[in-house]
Amino acid sequence: MKNKLTATRREFIKLGGVAMAAASLMCLSNRAVAATNAAMRSAMKYQDKPSDGKSCSGCAQFIPGKTAKALGGCKLFQGDTEISPTGYCIAWVAKPK
Repeated sequence: MKNKLTATRREFIKLGGVAMAAASLMCLSNRAVAATNAAMRSAMKYQDKPSDGKSCSGCAQFIPGKTAKALGGCKLFQGDTEISPTGYCIAWVAKPK
């Protein structure tokens, strides 16, 4: 009876370790997705400041954040949630009026 209890305890500890490692990896992968899309930013020459009076807040592709000054997203930059409303890129298109 003692050996059976010990084996169960060992299995529990092993499974607990695997579960903790998996949870850590899931947290890290979510952070990576929620940050920036560096490849698209580079390809579209994204910058955090406006250019010739054009800014992301006036672009049809911009997805606004919770407030007017909060970071938002872009329909072109998949997974990028840190687009500045005062930013600019070469894919800028005026919002329809």
